[in-house]
Amino acid sequence: MSETFKAILISRDADKRQRVETVDMTPDQLMDGDVDIAVEATTVNYKDGLAITGRGPVVRRWPMIPGVDLAGTVLTSTHASWRAGDKVVLNGWGVGEVHYGAFAGRARVSGDWLVPLPDAFSAKDAMAIGTAGYTAMLSVMAIEAAGVTPADGPVIVTGAAGGVGSVAVSLLASLGWHVVASTGRTEETDYLKRLGAAEIIDRAELSGPGKPLARERWAAGVDAVGSHTLANVLAQTKYHGAVACCGLAQGMDLPASVAPFILRGVSLIGIDSVMAPKPRRLGAWQRLATDLDLDRLRALTTEIGFDDIVAAAAQIVDGKVRGRLVVTM
Repeated sequence: MSETFKAILISRDADKRQRVETVDMTPDQLMDGDVDIAVEATTVNYKDGLAITGRGPVVRRWPMIPGVDLAGTVLTSTHASWRAGDKVVLNGWGVGEVHYGAFAGRARVSGDWLVPLPDAFSAKDAMAIGTAGYTAMLSVMAIEAAGVTPADGPVIVTGAAGGVGSVAVSLLASLGWHVVASTGRTEETDYLKRLGAAEIIDRAELSGPGKPLARERWAAGVDAVGSHTLANVLAQTKYHGAVACCGLAQGMDLPASVAPFILRGVSLIGIDSVMAPKPRRLGAWQRLATDLDLDRLRALTTEIGFDDIVAAAAQIVDGKVRGRLVVTM
């Protein structure tokens, strides 16, 4: 009798009405790939929330197992880089969007999409980081590559109590930055200060229409919000500062002007975590293993079970989740 495992499956009917159900599957129902993985831990990202709730056009193949992140152990492999027993991490590559994802007991993927689980992390730690934390690290690395340092001034982190924001605050504080955390949840002030934030500001300061150029407040930024918030972050960035853009919680629009770019030489850097080349991924995970405080990581993490995923998806889209969620399989 073939092995079975549980999976969350999203489907649509002819009228595009979405259905989410937990089903039993067998390995022969998985999509093509050269590595089979026992999924030991996963996480619920904002993108996963959009996929499960149907509030954003994330899923591009139906039906779909959602879940863009996983950590686990290789069961079988015909890929030259991997063999049974290897501990691996996967982030992105269209998993959970066009290829069956992580919200299942087993995954079959391309070995080219995998990176080794750093020795410093357990599978749970890796998923406490997940795409959100890996994206935060890519953002920090982009600011560094632009030549901006803590000596140049503060750094602003928007959506600071969310997944990307929480890890970004912790990382930047550990690296010596004066972190200004912007959040709409002022009740999270103590939480953000424990992560290392030096200042907390209300997101209302940034979320409305602003001036093309405003008083300089920070040398760098990590923005997971977009729209007016990103426009105001840019308008208040110092000469030759850099802002990493990695999210759209407020919106996809950018109602900004060219003023910060041509009058202050500000750089706006787009962060692509989904299709980032393997050397950059490896670099980000190596940096996370050395720069991320594990005690802070665990302080910003809540552990849930497989049966809690669907409810958590709605909560994360509604802005009711603090920090990171780890799903133990």
